[in-house]
Amino acid sequence: MELPKFILGDNTDLPNAIFVIHTEFPRFIINLEDDDVEWFEDFDQHDEKELEMETENLIKEATAFYDREVARYEE
Repeated sequence: MELPKFILGDNTDLPNAIFVIHTEFPRFIINLEDDDVEWFEDFDQHDEKELEMETENLIKEATAFYDREVARYEE
């Protein structure tokens, strides 16, 4: 199965949370309500340095994906 790069998620236990799931490496879930990120990967020191540089871009992409999806729902 081919997954999209980003997937929206929600949960009735957290009604204000808006989750975006990033399915490619490095896999993570971000809660756009508070920008809390949960990584599905384990990183070593080398990975962490690279991840720091990439994280800001990934969060911007996740936010842009959410904005695009919401705009499509409103159409």
